[in-house]
Amino acid sequence: MIGRKNKNQKKEKIGLIQILKNLILRIIYKFYNSKLGIKIRSFLEWIYRRIEKSIRFELMVVFAICFLASFLFYGFANNMLVKDRTITRIEYDSAQIQSNAYSIAQNLSGGYGYEVNGLEDEIAINEILNNYNDGKAKIYLTDLDGNILYKVNGDAKDKLDIYNILDRSNNIQDEGAERVVIYPVKIGGDRAYLIYYQTPTPYLSYEYYTDTNSFLALVLSVIIFISIFIIVTNKKMKYIEEIASGVRIISSGDLSYRVEEKGKDEIKNLAENINNMAAEIENRIEAERRSEKTKSELITNVSHDLRTPLTSVMGYIGLIKDGKYENEVVMKEYLNIAFNKSNQLKELIEDLFEYTKLNNRGVLLEQNKINIVEFLSQIIEEYIPIFEENNIEIVKKFVDEKSIVDIDAGKMVRVFENLFSNAIKYSFKPGKVIVSTYESGGYVSISIKNKGESIPKEKIDRLFDRFYRLDEARNSNTKGSGLGLAISKNIIELHKGKIWAECVGNDISFFIKLKCIN
Repeated sequence: MIGRKNKNQKKEKIGLIQILKNLILRIIYKFYNSKLGIKIRSFLEWIYRRIEKSIRFELMVVFAICFLASFLFYGFANNMLVKDRTITRIEYDSAQIQSNAYSIAQNLSGGYGYEVNGLEDEIAINEILNNYNDGKAKIYLTDLDGNILYKVNGDAKDKLDIYNILDRSNNIQDEGAERVVIYPVKIGGDRAYLIYYQTPTPYLSYEYYTDTNSFLALVLSVIIFISIFIIVTNKKMKYIEEIASGVRIISSGDLSYRVEEKGKDEIKNLAENINNMAAEIENRIEAERRSEKTKSELITNVSHDLRTPLTSVMGYIGLIKDGKYENEVVMKEYLNIAFNKSNQLKELIEDLFEYTKLNNRGVLLEQNKINIVEFLSQIIEEYIPIFEENNIEIVKKFVDEKSIVDIDAGKMVRVFENLFSNAIKYSFKPGKVIVSTYESGGYVSISIKNKGESIPKEKIDRLFDRFYRLDEARNSNTKGSGLGLAISKNIIELHKGKIWAECVGNDISFFIKLKCIN
């Protein structure tokens, strides 16, 4: 029976706990979905977003949390460490001496029902003096000159120094020292001095108070504040150390290193800026390396391209100079070859000069509003004889008949001449060159397409490099300086446009994109 009763009690206890849990959960749920709960959640979410984006706000919140926690801990610890203290002091009852002397003086002067008929009234005076004789006090009654007339427990003296007594009564510093009180009294018609000596009686006094400001509680609160601050900011401090370590690695020369970007606050922005700085420095160093390499290649290429026609010119002129020709027809043939090589040399020098000016932005554009379709049609008409001579058909596919652009016509003619010459040079013969234009998104796109030998992707990307030719052996019989496409690229970029090439199978296309003027 007892066991069954205990089981029933346990079941009732568990049921009660479950009811309380459900009640608490229901209250929490209602509060969570109430207007106040929604406002509190919104406020906390706002704080969280501010903390994420601002390290300053985050530090303010951390400081507030640390201060609140240390303040609450101080209140708790101070109550736990409160102590009741007692201060014991030795004090002296000097007021009683003053009171006794005053009472004697009043009695001698006829107060409190006493009647004294003058200094000769020995009975009355001795009665009054003896009433205050406790065996400890010394009492004197003197005339105005200090002559002792009456005394109780006094020393064997006949006269007292009144001025010395007055000075002593005003300058007593030791609380336990013998006190002296002097009163002038009038007894009947006579005047006299009452001098009262007595050592004050010591007694113990106790002061009770409660020490509520515990120094230990204050020290512990400061420790709590510092500990919570270190714990909460530890993750952020480690991230700052990571950034500092990353900066050291980057500054040592490893520009490929990147600092991990965490969070959304100013420290993340700092890490992002450091990475951008490293990338920018790396790109500039790489650009300088490429520039140095290009300069070296430029010197080599210029030397080669100038030396080849110059050698031919000198060789044929030398043959003529030395008379090493069979007849006048051969001599004219030699002169013609030398003249052609001289023209090639002149064109190379002019192209090099123009490329240098364009590359260094030393050219000012004389821009005008021009219909690019009409402009292209005019250039194509001029090139039709050259296309026909090379057994190539030119096809025009102009979607928009009126596309206005702001260009330098003279410079842009050079671009299309280079592209048409390039198409003629590398097209299959017989073949076609298709010129197309169309507008899209405020830009006009121009394409020049022909069929020829397929060009690998790595060579397509280098077509606009200076002195680059598809014939890697740099065959001297191939006409051109190797600067045409590089010059074209610079001219298009001066117009804030874009030029590029694509090759799909045997279809080779060059594209130009220029901004239209509405």
